[in-house]
Amino acid sequence: MIKTLQVRHVICALTVALATWRAGSTADAAEPTTLRVLCYNIHYGQGTDGRYDVARLANVIKAAKPDLVALQEVDVGVKRSGRVHQARRLAELTNMSVRYGPTQHYQGGLYGNAVLTHLPILDVHIQPLPYTLSTGQRTTYPRGAISVTVRAPNQLPLRFISTHFQHNVPEDRLAEAKAINKFFPLTPALPSILAGDMNAVPTSAPVVELQKHWANAIDPERTPSAPSQQPKSRIDYIFYQPAQQFRLKQTEVLSESVASDHRPVLAVFELLKD
Repeated sequence: MIKTLQVRHVICALTVALATWRAGSTADAAEPTTLRVLCYNIHYGQGTDGRYDVARLANVIKAAKPDLVALQEVDVGVKRSGRVHQARRLAELTNMSVRYGPTQHYQGGLYGNAVLTHLPILDVHIQPLPYTLSTGQRTTYPRGAISVTVRAPNQLPLRFISTHFQHNVPEDRLAEAKAINKFFPLTPALPSILAGDMNAVPTSAPVVELQKHWANAIDPERTPSAPSQQPKSRIDYIFYQPAQQFRLKQTEVLSESVASDHRPVLAVFELLKD
């Protein structure tokens, strides 16, 4: 009889423990999965005070606590910025992984876009974008995008793209938007975030073109992001697709006016099931 009671007590204890574990597991699974995304044109490290200061930029990035960072105007080994490998240095200072997507040779080094992340990187792709060659009357720059596929906090793959559109040729910006839609199409199995300096205001043709495929994580006020000291234009953006796999929880232009000539843009998402 005593043994029977002991066995029953053990079974009851195991049943309670198992129920508790299952309840805990269910609660854990129900926890929302958030993703913090930052877009920042760093002006090759030069602040509005004329100083080249990568550490200052790193502090701005760290303060935002991002999971993913899209950077534009990143110098690697360029004379003007002291031959610093800015991508690698920012990775060291922020304790994040980096992937660099150069778009041109410049002053003995490279210039282009980059991605920083805390998330595991599964794949990297560098995609050239269309642009008009420079002439004696007009200086233009080669354009491109760097795409990384990461393992998101929900353990599923997610594509993250950093890009920078042409600054002075409207036709190029529209062509680049169309190219982004072509090279990075809507893929429900691969949720995607696109971030960059589009050099285009919210009502412009390039942004309208992107919004055919991407949701725009912009605040209702369309807060300007450039120039950083007295912002007049919103030209820095974060987009996402498919829209039903994300819930935009927060979006803002951060009030940093010295580290670069652009202000950083932050978006916070909750990742959803489709």
